[in-house]
Formats: sequence, structure tokens, C-alpha cells
Amino acid sequence: MPLGTAKGIAIAVEDPGGADVLPLLVDGEAHSASLYPAESNHHLPLDALRAPNVRFLVARDDQGRPQATGALVIAGDWAEVKRMWVVEAARGRGLSRAMLDRLVEEARAAGVRTLRLETGTASHAALGLYAAVGFVECPPFAEYRPDPLSVFMERAVDPPHG
Repeated sequence: MPLGTAKGIAIAVEDPGGADVLPLLVDGEAHSASLYPAESNHHLPLDALRAPNVRFLVARDDQGRPQATGALVIAGDWAEVKRMWVVEAARGRGLSRAMLDRLVEEARAAGVRTLRLETGTASHAALGLYAAVGFVECPPFAEYRPDPLSVFMERAVDPPHG
């Protein structure tokens, strides 16, 4: 299977404000709010997701229904992965990995050398995925501050071949 694909899924850059996409953003925020206090949630608002330096991706099934989202916020030679979310009914089908692979492709095409992200300590599936594709813990970056509920990670866009 090519990078950025999963069986029956197409991933493309889209407007995060699409009527059928907004519920995924809301669900992701509600999930985070159920796990962490407000000061430990770092979701980008809709306007920020529409900025010129952001690639917002949506994975749709073969009937056109949105199944997952992910965003890449480009900041020069590094970028941050944001808004990774898969609808509950579509979990376990490799969508998170496919979305992350596609975000890496977008980063590579934009000349990004390093990917960074912040996720929560209770987000075990996300932490497992990120570690499996080469992310390692790093100090807080950009505007982030240390938070006992946050895990900061990074990896090279093109990791060294071993």
C-alpha cells in the first residue's frame, strides 16, 4: 500500500471548516476535554487551521464520509503535527498511520526536516503510534511550557536508515 493510504480511504488537503469535517474537530476536542484540564489542551482553532502555513488533511471512506483528520503546521525547517483524530467506528484500520504517513509526505514536499508534536500522557494509542514511526521524546518547543500531562516528541522527516 502506498504511503498515506488505507484500504478504501482517500486522504486529501481540505478546508477544516467543511460541514461534515467540523464534527470530527468537535469530537476530538471533547475527547481531550474528557482526559485533560483546559490548560493542558492545545487544539488549534478553526481560523489557525486555515492559515497559509497549515496543511489540513481529511481521510474519507469510499462513500465520501470523513473518517480522520490531521494537520501539519509548517514553521520553517520544522513542522508540528496537530489535530490527529480518527472517528471511533473507523479505529483499528490503520487510518492514524496512513494519516501520519501522508503528513510526512506533505512535510517532505515543503522542505521540512523535523516533525514535532505534543500529546497527552493518557493518549496511549497515540503515544504507541508515534514511537512506532520513530518519534522520540524531546523538550517543550515553540510556545509550549512544561506540563506533567504533556509528552513532547520529534523525529526527522527522513530518519536515518539503519
